[in-house]
Amino acid sequence: MDRRRFLKNVIGGGIVAGSTVAFGNYAQLLAAPGLPAPAYDLVAVRGGEPGAMFDQAIASLGGMQAFVPKGSRVVVKPNIGWDVTPERGGNTNPALVQRIIEHCLQAGAREVSVFDHTCDPWAQTYKNSGIERAVRDAGGKIVPGNDEGYYQQVTVPDGKRLTEAKVHGMLLEADVLINVPVLKHHSSTMLTVGMKNLMGVVWDRGYWHRNDLHQCIADFVSYRRPTLTVVDAYNVMKQNGPRGVSTADIVQMQALIVSTDPVAADAAAAKLFGVEPEEIRHIQLAAQMNLGRMDLGDLSINRIRL
Repeated sequence: MDRRRFLKNVIGGGIVAGSTVAFGNYAQLLAAPGLPAPAYDLVAVRGGEPGAMFDQAIASLGGMQAFVPKGSRVVVKPNIGWDVTPERGGNTNPALVQRIIEHCLQAGAREVSVFDHTCDPWAQTYKNSGIERAVRDAGGKIVPGNDEGYYQQVTVPDGKRLTEAKVHGMLLEADVLINVPVLKHHSSTMLTVGMKNLMGVVWDRGYWHRNDLHQCIADFVSYRRPTLTVVDAYNVMKQNGPRGVSTADIVQMQALIVSTDPVAADAAAAKLFGVEPEEIRHIQLAAQMNLGRMDLGDLSINRIRL
């Protein structure tokens, strides 16, 4: 079957009966500077546990060494916004975070730091999400994001509405940024995936909400494009996001999307969720700003089922 027909039959199918997942084509992958480009634009994995799915995805892209040079400082940015346990799907799955850190250290990273500017009180959120323990077990460094003193003012030269922001100092020092969002419903933007997850590296999120949230999300990607976006779609919150109410909000999809193109990763995640990428305005805006590709039809995809 040719790729276009595959897309029509598979990605176009969306989600059937609430839990049947259709996978398809995704995003453009670019290696770290000076390193060879991977063979695929995007990898989509279904049917395994978070760590095992990531093992398969990163191996098919040439290993983490294709993205993490030896001696580099790495920031892994999960969603750690909410004081809820992993099965609630409000935060990134801790098992996925742990495995990514392990791969980074095995590739020779000097250090791997993890933080988020949480919505709920940070100490309890870090603990009850399971992410603090996962980071420590993997050998990473867990860093607070709850104080304005951690953030430094930067300019966003290509921003249309967001022209400056206070950004966490760990990100400013990082050679590599691995963005690890959880796919879920959001009351303000319909969907939250990778680009919106980067709101957790800035201090004043309120400004974004007051000044065209979707444009600010796209603007920030023009300032700092992640080296790699790893979308956790293991437990997907289909309603009542971004915090959720109970496990009744969750559909267990057991899926993972990996790409260096943040726009395409979000576009693929939108398809997986059951909406068209152009329905999510910040995805459309970022594509128009040439920050990545929203059209998934001509990309090289590795689709893996465990």
